[in-house]
Amino acid sequence: MTVIQRLGAHSSVKALGGFVIAAIVLFGVAPAVLTDFRLSLLAKFLCFAIVAVGIGLAWGRGGMLTLGQGVFFGIGAYIMAMHMQMADAAKAHEDVPEFMTIAGVPELPSYWRPFESAPVAVLAIAMLPATIAAVLGFGVFKRRVKGAYFAILSQALAAALAILLTGQQTIGGFTGLSDFRSFFGFRLDDPVNRRMLFFIAAGALLAVVAVARQLMRSRYGELLVAVRDQEERVRFLGYDPANIKIVAYVVAAFFAGIAGALFTPIVGIISPADIGVVPSIAFLIGVAIGGRTTLLGPVLGAVGVAWAQTTFSEHFPSAWTYFQGALFIVVVGFIPAGLAGFGPMAKRLLVRPRPTPAPAAPEPAAEPETETAAGTEPESETEPESGAAAEQKVEA
Repeated sequence: MTVIQRLGAHSSVKALGGFVIAAIVLFGVAPAVLTDFRLSLLAKFLCFAIVAVGIGLAWGRGGMLTLGQGVFFGIGAYIMAMHMQMADAAKAHEDVPEFMTIAGVPELPSYWRPFESAPVAVLAIAMLPATIAAVLGFGVFKRRVKGAYFAILSQALAAALAILLTGQQTIGGFTGLSDFRSFFGFRLDDPVNRRMLFFIAAGALLAVVAVARQLMRSRYGELLVAVRDQEERVRFLGYDPANIKIVAYVVAAFFAGIAGALFTPIVGIISPADIGVVPSIAFLIGVAIGGRTTLLGPVLGAVGVAWAQTTFSEHFPSAWTYFQGALFIVVVGFIPAGLAGFGPMAKRLLVRPRPTPAPAAPEPAAEPETETAAGTEPESETEPESGAAAEQKVEA
């Protein structure tokens, strides 16, 4: 085996090669091939992929069916939206954002003021979703709530947050927050700055995938898989499965908060419809279709499903929902490994081991011949003489 083959067989070198290829595609090929509109759509899909990486870690590795990632996605998105609204109002020398003036709100609410500072807003985007996830995880996993009960609880949290935001006129109500003009001082109507947002989303996705890979390959990743498969055995060995689940749940919430914060300036609007039950289920569908137990499966599934939804809904607006449901049923029922499992499946079908031939039956050994003296013939066996012949010999 040559040095190149040995390096290719090393998993770290393979991962580094994969990251290099992904960086070339995202930072070189995509901006050169796609238009500004399609590039902005791809940036939106990358935000969904960041959420999917966290779901893949929590659900695929930890067995936690997280149906409420829209909660943490929405927290990060609304914090970023509030900061951008106050920044635009400060540039216009106004005391409150424009939508509050239209709604008749004369004074800025107290819970808005901390997010006026950019460092505080960034810190809140990183810490608040993770902190809420830690509190919820401690209350849920310490009580050994799991399976369908945890899924229903997480989904109920997403529905409750969407209903709560719908009734708050000081945060946009049903229509949400929109009409952002700048992002940390950069004008959003500038095409160069729109591309900058795409590069930020692409870099964030690569960083999130790198963190998830490190967690999966560490000792913690092995414990997480063990908790998923045999939780009682892990508890018997002296580990607390609740703490292991809480870490995965917090990391997934952290990823979702970052994705939501990037989603707001890229799309230009955030509303309760983007963080409720339906978006949370859509995140999960992308992960399941891509392959929840793999590293890149959730990324490919989230981007692929979002792209297909945008493309097919333009031509078949009424039939896309049925196609999405049918695809989800087919993958869950017949391809549990998702689209990421097609590669190993095709490899097994194409490279089948040749049947080994059956061993030949041994030939029968030849009977040994009696040795004779040189120049003499072997004596023939004499038949026993009859009684009459024996009497004649005696008389003679």
